[in-house]
Amino acid sequence: MDPRLQRLLGGHALAGLRKRLRQRYERGASTGVLRLGALNEAEHAALAALAGRPARHVRSMQINVAEIDTALARAGLAASLHDALEQLDGPIIDLAARRLQLRSQWQELVEDCEHPGLRSALQTSVGLGLLKRVCGSRPEAGTRLMHDADRVLRRLPAAGIPRAQLAVAALGDAHGLDAGSPVATLVLTALRHGAAAELEGERTRELWAAAGVLVNELARPALALNLPGPTGAEPGEPAYLSLRRLLRSPSAWAVTGRPVFVCENPNLLAIAADQLGPNCAPLVCTDGMPAAAQRVLLAQLRAAGAMLHYHGDFDWPGLRIGNQMVCEHDARPWRFSTLDYRAAVADAPRPGRTLDNAAVSARWDDTLADAMLTERLAIDEEGLADVLLDDLRH
Repeated sequence: MDPRLQRLLGGHALAGLRKRLRQRYERGASTGVLRLGALNEAEHAALAALAGRPARHVRSMQINVAEIDTALARAGLAASLHDALEQLDGPIIDLAARRLQLRSQWQELVEDCEHPGLRSALQTSVGLGLLKRVCGSRPEAGTRLMHDADRVLRRLPAAGIPRAQLAVAALGDAHGLDAGSPVATLVLTALRHGAAAELEGERTRELWAAAGVLVNELARPALALNLPGPTGAEPGEPAYLSLRRLLRSPSAWAVTGRPVFVCENPNLLAIAADQLGPNCAPLVCTDGMPAAAQRVLLAQLRAAGAMLHYHGDFDWPGLRIGNQMVCEHDARPWRFSTLDYRAAVADAPRPGRTLDNAAVSARWDDTLADAMLTERLAIDEEGLADVLLDDLRH
């Protein structure tokens, strides 16, 4: 670098000016007239020398870039102002061009994705943003992650394989699909994107289970009574069915055209077992919001032709579960209407459990939530056991 250039535009005193000029180039303002304000005396003097103007200090100044380029080249100091700034402080990155390049790289990356579900998810702004976050906004890292996710998705749906075993088979790493791992995040994004609208908020374990992958396969088994099939329990005795068993050895449930009742609370199923035993109709318990095992069992029963009838607590969580049962499993309400609620309220002991304002509309009954808001009284399912047992007795 020519020492004259260093004296003219270099040094700590002019670092701020050089930074402002570099930023103009980074934003693509490489020609025409530049207006610079809030100049100190040293900065104005440097610009005046470049432009061949008097050094009388003013706070702002316009410079013609082409004229300065010519002056620097004529003096043999630099090919242009751009060149001079690069000599003094290093290469200037064209941010606009860089953004276009990166956008093109991400677009090509997504188009190269082999799995249609993952490609569709990444074509959304949310999906692409997620990919950029998990790979640190580096396209080369995104390519590796996407190919790893592709390898996993090609093996789905599986038939009850543990997640760690799937990770070893697809990635050679038993922990490659652990919760929060980048590859697992992309796989779950594809699974969630491909789910039906009512399942888009699916929890991680349920998403894996829907794809035939076991995570905590022995946790929260499904509870049932008198299901016609190999449950391993004596007639009249409750049976526990793990997710592992339901996915690995699906039963041939003999329920075609038959009603299967579904309750929310294990206590009701226990009461039915005690009072009705083998004379109770087939009954399944969601145990609150259905988890993976419960949902797999209900899906199997529905696929086998069962007609599901759901009853839950008359409270907001109960209605929320009912909505899921209706949407996901085509269940019908079982004594779970506005008329049933009003009848239950009339016989309920007081003061009872009070409902708050966080109302949930029932998909099967437009007036139920309004009635519950009016009465402000929750009705627990166990309190209606006598009525429900009459329906279950056969």
